[in-house]
Amino acid sequence: MTAVPISMTVLVISSLPKIVIAESPVALKFPRFQSWQISQKFIPPNRNAPQTTSGGATRGASYYLEGKETLTALMPLNKSGLTLAERPTFYWFIPQIPVETARFSLLDGDDIVYETTFKLPKQLGIIGFTLPSKAPSLKVGKKYHWYLSIASSSEEVGEGITVDGWVERIEPTTDLSKQLARTNPKQLSQVYAASGIWYEVLHTLVQQRLSDPSERTVIANWQELLESVGLKDLVSKPLSRYLESQD
Repeated sequence: MTAVPISMTVLVISSLPKIVIAESPVALKFPRFQSWQISQKFIPPNRNAPQTTSGGATRGASYYLEGKETLTALMPLNKSGLTLAERPTFYWFIPQIPVETARFSLLDGDDIVYETTFKLPKQLGIIGFTLPSKAPSLKVGKKYHWYLSIASSSEEVGEGITVDGWVERIEPTTDLSKQLARTNPKQLSQVYAASGIWYEVLHTLVQQRLSDPSERTVIANWQELLESVGLKDLVSKPLSRYLESQD
């Protein structure tokens, strides 16, 4: 993959985001599981993935600099995901490189729907960002293109790196709504995964990991989900923090 250079020589931050510590970083140890214990695998929906016109790599997820992993988007292989939410949560893995700032952009075609710049915490890992209430809600049936760019003071990293992906909000079918309503909260991630609702299945499992990091079923589901979309290298990475824009 080819990293997308970005120009972030000067970043004007009118106000820094509020950093909310969801939990202290969670690192997992993964024992061997029997096949019947693995209940989580993402089934991609039968939809056409949008074509990327930017200079981003087709995987859209991870880049490596001199053998070291850097910015990684937690997304399926086609970089496209469905959501039921008006303002979904996005997740990325940012390793311990000297990252200082990040810029998130959400586009509808060529139009910028929402954009914010925030300062990242020193302790990095898998980080989530939820569209704030001030951001316009996603419209049903519309595909949005998002970008996350990081800037660094390190000469090794260079000016910056960008990853991108797509999000489309859909309305749940009547059957899916009924199924979600009668499903035990601990099993919701399985329903989302089987229905191809990426942003919800990922967010649900992150919440379960934070609330009960040692529960074996949660660990198994997290492992199976990431492995099913080619992200097994991130299975044992710590969950760090959520960012809330204050722009």
